[in-house]
Amino acid sequence: MTILLTGATGKIGRRVGARLRDLDVPVRPAGRGSTPPFDWTDESSWPAALDGVRAAFVVPYDGAQLTRPFVAAAIRAGVERIVLLSGRGVDVPDYLPPEWMAGNAHVDGEAALRAADVDWTILRPGWFAQNFSEGFFRDAVLAGELRLPGGDGAASFVDAEDIAAVAVAALTEDDHVGSTYELSGPRAVTLAEAVAEIAAASGRDVRYAHVDHDDFVRELVDQGWAPDDAEGYAVMVSPLRRGIDAYLSDGVEKVLGRPARDFRDVVREAAAAGAWS
Repeated sequence: MTILLTGATGKIGRRVGARLRDLDVPVRPAGRGSTPPFDWTDESSWPAALDGVRAAFVVPYDGAQLTRPFVAAAIRAGVERIVLLSGRGVDVPDYLPPEWMAGNAHVDGEAALRAADVDWTILRPGWFAQNFSEGFFRDAVLAGELRLPGGDGAASFVDAEDIAAVAVAALTEDDHVGSTYELSGPRAVTLAEAVAEIAAASGRDVRYAHVDHDDFVRELVDQGWAPDDAEGYAVMVSPLRRGIDAYLSDGVEKVLGRPARDFRDVVREAAAAGAWS
């Protein structure tokens, strides 16, 4: 019954692992420091990590299309079930520029998994609510100003705990085989509203400032970012500015039988835990 976890130390992976351990399900974290070691970029490390594994939670490697060969290797090793953490926008026209979607690891990974001879489930979460408390927005919150080319667009931020709970259900229950679940929170929140919620919960003075795309890229480059990375960050935010990330999805409720957690509740919990102290 051993379940392999790639991305085991990430926002979702570590939560999936904790929930599986609470259920007394054997878990094998997959990473360079794990036993046996696993390296996405070294396919010779894959067989040992997959040996004796019944199911796998796959967080795609960022930077190369490695999900397809990994799925093939997993099936050769006898893995019977794969749950893939994909992302919102895979099937949304104009979500990102065509050249970005053509090389997108989520697009290729989903296609590979759907064609594979294995029980599969695909999860497509929107923006993580925890990006403000654990991710790439946290430093800006601590600095008092979140500067993004996000305009007045809103996102239906989803709780990482909800994503993990759905993943565990897909890994351990048979009802989710062959399903693709879009995951979001229960309401759309603008960036200005998001930082206002954080300010109210934490007592910090935080504001949001819209920055034009080109100015934002220049700011990041001036801070030492590589130009391509700065452009990539700005492009990633563009669906939010264009209103594409505001739609609500019912995947959490479908799987868990309860509403998704509200952004406000996630923020209050993070503030109580000292996320912005």
